[in-house]
Amino acid sequence: MTVPIGMAKSITRVRSRSMKIKLSRREFAKAATMGVAALVTGTCSTRLSSPKSVAPQKTHLRKQQKPNLLFIWTDEQRADTMAAYGNHKIHTPNLNKLAKESVVFENAYVTQPVCTPNRSAVMTGLWPHKSGCIKNNIPLPLDIPCLPELLDDADYRTAYMGKWHLGDEIFAQHGFEEWVSIEDGYRRYYRDGRDRTRKSDYHHFLIEHGYKPDSGKGVFSRSFAARRRLEHCKPKFLEMKACDFLRRHRKEPFILYINFLEPHMPFFGPLDDEHNPQEIDLPSNFNDPLEENEPLRYRVIREYCQAKYGKDEKDIRSLIARYWGLVTQVDLSVGAILKTLDDLGLADNTIVVYTSDHGDMMGSHRMVEKSVMYAEAIKVPWLMRIPQMQGRGSMFKNMVSHIDMVPTLLDLLGRGFDGRFPGQSLVPLIKGGRVVLGTPYRGQDHVFIEWNPNSGSLKVKRGGTQLASKEELRRVENEHTRAVLSPDGWKLCLSDADKCQLFDLNKDPGETVNLFDSGRHDEIISRLIRLIHKWQESVGDKVMV
Repeated sequence: MTVPIGMAKSITRVRSRSMKIKLSRREFAKAATMGVAALVTGTCSTRLSSPKSVAPQKTHLRKQQKPNLLFIWTDEQRADTMAAYGNHKIHTPNLNKLAKESVVFENAYVTQPVCTPNRSAVMTGLWPHKSGCIKNNIPLPLDIPCLPELLDDADYRTAYMGKWHLGDEIFAQHGFEEWVSIEDGYRRYYRDGRDRTRKSDYHHFLIEHGYKPDSGKGVFSRSFAARRRLEHCKPKFLEMKACDFLRRHRKEPFILYINFLEPHMPFFGPLDDEHNPQEIDLPSNFNDPLEENEPLRYRVIREYCQAKYGKDEKDIRSLIARYWGLVTQVDLSVGAILKTLDDLGLADNTIVVYTSDHGDMMGSHRMVEKSVMYAEAIKVPWLMRIPQMQGRGSMFKNMVSHIDMVPTLLDLLGRGFDGRFPGQSLVPLIKGGRVVLGTPYRGQDHVFIEWNPNSGSLKVKRGGTQLASKEELRRVENEHTRAVLSPDGWKLCLSDADKCQLFDLNKDPGETVNLFDSGRHDEIISRLIRLIHKWQESVGDKVMV
């Protein structure tokens, strides 16, 4: 049993080994009676649907009582980048404060460890193989609704700010009335009929401050933007736009999504010197040799990463220091946004979510970037500050998935548990009970993750690789993997065209010894394969692995 963040109070033991929020018996009974919307707003306006209910239930809250949603996420931020996840060296005072006031999911996982696929799951509640967003730069179909469309409440003012990466990057869509864009690198992926000469809001911001585009295409590169002084970088720009939105809509219910690009590559910025590389500890699995029984695709990626980012300890420590600087840069803007929320008197009625679209290897197994099934790429921070619980933050050890995000948010916004989704609402878990089952296997605390062909395009070092032939590279570039993490500490990654992996996370949390071909764990492998296949059947995944 763990200790709640920022608390030294006794806690109640629950079957799932998670922490539940410390409420008095009277408070808990009242919350259970009043339902989820009351949990957020403190009013008795809607009742939590029973575990057997699958019909969506709309709220009848008065307009001024409806809870707000502030959803903040980053790009490529691994979990261990704040104190709540064990990192006390990185400078993230605002995220640390938020975590102390929040429900913190210690073991939160993505649906697929690359941008577009997992973003589609976070926004729609659907697995990538169901939305069709199985690799980067596939536009999210316009007829698949995102959360504002799913909530379908005209009282809410809605906005999306920052990186989107789900198609038509700079154009308002999917139920968001206001749209603030920062990226100009996805123009070739726009749908037919979109104006490819139109520039992002951040482009115009830089022009207004006297900058000239550095590329021959008339746009600003990510590297150019990252080299600006703090006041002109993307996080500060989004901070200003977000705070303006909050001020303008302080008297109306709102849904505001803010997506920072950082700490995504190019892995440098104005706070490069914020952390001393000599004080950074390398990942415990930095020296993992990645033997030949590990996936070929992973070994090719590692070779590419070593050629691009360096392979010795000094190189990686410097890289991590700059990466941490980008996280600190985001932290500064998060702090300013949350302060504005407080100053406007909105904090007591605003759900705040903080997470990332996927992690980053950042030196683990001597790899960088994502697109692999190792923990550092699939595990992300996930904080939820629920107004009624401010100051009573708790850590949950349960394994949870981003597939649960939409059902949980709809539940918190007073919609009730919606059985249309493959995920589950985590609100009953937060309140100390059992989750409402989305699929039978999620209810047992298993987490499933998928990988689909060419999701990130296999990167090969300049000059080519000696690890495989071109035919072998094409084969593993187009592999499918389906993975399961079980509550008893086993992790199985099942591939249709590359090496499979089995890890005993209890003994080997760094995932350095692949046991799949050891011949000693056939029963465990068979059990986990059956679980993967049953999960695939339940979510309409027809890939044969």
